[in-house]
Parts: sequence; C-alpha cells; structure tokens
Amino acid sequence: MKKLHPRNIHNQDYDFSALTGAHPDLVQYIVDAPESAQSEQKVTINFANPSAVKALNTALLNLHYGVKDLDIPEDALCPPIPGRVDYIHHIADLIGEPQPKSKRRLLDIGTGANGIYPLLAASVYGWQCVGSDISEQSIKNVTSILPRNPQLSAKISLRLQEDKHKMFEGVISEGEYFDVSVCNPPFHSSAEEALRGSRRKVANLNINKPAPKGAPELNFGGMENELWCNGGEALFLNKMIKESKSFAKQVGWFTSLVSKSENLKPLQKLANKSGATDVRVISMEQGNKKTRVLAWTFQQIN
Repeated sequence: MKKLHPRNIHNQDYDFSALTGAHPDLVQYIVDAPESAQSEQKVTINFANPSAVKALNTALLNLHYGVKDLDIPEDALCPPIPGRVDYIHHIADLIGEPQPKSKRRLLDIGTGANGIYPLLAASVYGWQCVGSDISEQSIKNVTSILPRNPQLSAKISLRLQEDKHKMFEGVISEGEYFDVSVCNPPFHSSAEEALRGSRRKVANLNINKPAPKGAPELNFGGMENELWCNGGEALFLNKMIKESKSFAKQVGWFTSLVSKSENLKPLQKLANKSGATDVRVISMEQGNKKTRVLAWTFQQIN
C-alpha cells in the first residue's frame, strides 16, 4: 500500500492499460516488474529514466485530471503526480474544504515550469489559483499550457515575482485574500549538492540491479531556482516565515513542504516566535518516502 491520503486515487497500483490508452507514448517505457514486486504489479517503468517518468506523469494527468499537453522544458522539474496531489488533499483538510468545487483561493509560491499545484487544485477541487515564480521562462511555459486546458485556465492566473528576495510582497495585492499558500521550496544550497542528491536518488532507484547505461544525473530534472538556492531549504523557509507575518491578514494558512527533517523543529520554533497562533506539521508518506508539510497561521482558527 502506498499510504497516501485516503482521497488520493493513486493509493492503488497504476492501471497501465488505461494509462497507455490515455497517452500511447507511455507504451515504449513499460518494462516487466522485478519478480519481488510481480505479486503486486507485473509491469512498471524505469523510474530512473526521466523520459519514462515524464510519459507516466503525462498519462496520469490526462487520465485522472483532464490536464492535456503538460509540456515542460527538458531541464525543468518533472513532478511525481501522486505526491503532488497528496499535498493538495491534505491542504483541503487543513482549510476545512475537502469537498470539490468549493470557492477557495490558493497561492503557489514558486510554481515552476509545470504549474502543477494550481493545475491539480483547480482540477480536483475547483479552487481559484495563482501561481508565482521568479523565472520568466517558467511563467511563460505555464502560460502556454493553460490554453490547451480551457476547463482549468479560467481558474488559474500567473504572476512574475520580480524580486528574488521576496515571496509574498509584489505578488499579493492590497486587499486580496488567499485561503492557503503552498510551496515546494528549493531544498539544496548549491548545484553540486543537488547533483549529489540526484545521484543518490538514481542509485536507490536502481538498487539490486545494474544502473542503466547513460543513467541520467537528474532523473526528475530541475532548473536552478527549482532545486537549489543560497542557503538551501532552511534559509528559504526562514525568509518565508518572517515575511509571512506582514501578510497575516491576507493568507489564512501558510504552508510548505519540508524535505529535510532536521529543519523542522527550528522552523516550528521560528513560526511560533513570529507570532503564529497555530503551527502544525502534516506527515505524508508514499511507499518508503516520508515527507512533511509545515503549516502556520496568524489568525484565530475555530
């Protein structure tokens, strides 16, 4: 069992027959599953192959979320859909709106070239979403995706953050309100650290079998601002928490993924010190991978 959120449709094994029907290009990447896993599923893909991961994500988005033609640059982050939508489901519980089509507003800090959180939140829950990013290239790429998805485009808008040292200032307008903000922060502090982390990931994906020839260094891709920044995840979220206080009345819940467990307690302490009225940690699991969401608010929660 994948241990995903109860409403996450990816709790079960992938239906590769339906997925290849939704995206025929996926067929070329399907391989026999290892014997140890065949009792659960007889076929799979090589998750160390970025082209295979991209094809699977395209099929999942097409089949389950009605998202068409999510074309991203070769060097951009290719997000694993089950984990991304898990975040959205947990956020829905946090803000008290697990029902679809509710009139909630979500702000995605660092939406990237894929705009995945606004796309999923708009598709699953019908929320109005704003995606922001410091990269003009990323904003342009998501802008090109929206016309191919007219059922979602009316629910999603994009904003360029012109000051790379700010997250909310310059994005949130005066008098504007969001029920929740989400973020998948760059967790490495340098390109070298990101490369080492990706090599470990590829090695883990190929454990007990020889690494494929020409194995990619970055199996899920990722541009500079998506994977690393000065100070890494800890400094990025430190800045976010401090700046969030200035927007205490304009965002109901501030949230972010926290990849490194050692960063969690210092960030919780900082949120409390900054005057948050409630600080929560939401645990998420997908197979053997564990992560968590840090959530804080400056408002009185009933």
